[in-house]
Amino acid sequence: MAGFRSLARQVRDPGCDLALRRYSLRKCLERFAPYGHRATWDHLCSRHRFGPEDRDPDPARLVAALDELEEARAVWLAYEEKFAARRRREKHDGLRRPGWIDDWHRRTWGGNGIARCDDPSLHPTVPLAEALRRLITALEAGPGEHCPVCAGDGIVWRPDLSNEPWFGPVCTGCGVVVPQAVLTPETLATVKRGRRKELASVA
Repeated sequence: MAGFRSLARQVRDPGCDLALRRYSLRKCLERFAPYGHRATWDHLCSRHRFGPEDRDPDPARLVAALDELEEARAVWLAYEEKFAARRRREKHDGLRRPGWIDDWHRRTWGGNGIARCDDPSLHPTVPLAEALRRLITALEAGPGEHCPVCAGDGIVWRPDLSNEPWFGPVCTGCGVVVPQAVLTPETLATVKRGRRKELASVA
């Protein structure tokens, strides 16, 4: 199975058939897709102006999309190194029980769904790398009251997400499933109360 770097070389190779170059970019998302596969693909298509089903895209647009994806991957790999170093220190100090970040990290292993967007058509408009930097900053800074990616306060509780954790707070502005631990307990309680009010009004 080809790795991310091998697929990236195919995307950049002008000697490769254009259909293969597009296919290789799509396959890159099986190795790294910060918003989830479909949402990341939609994001790249939107930002670099080629259609999701376009079989004959401009090669320069494909390469630009790959550049954006690679920059985001570099941000994530740097975070992964820091995360691994922290866990080694904690284990050395006798802290074996994983914390909430470890639980979140387990679900994002390999870089899939780091800032998952449950609706593939709703995702942040900023470059992927910037979205990841903002999320990582929030993870390291501690709980806040707003979406860590777009700073919006339109956060709703969704009990029917299509991927693990299957339920949780979702930003209505950028579509990101917000890690619960980056929200203050008060904000999280307010979001959950909003869901209870919604259910009560339906009943």
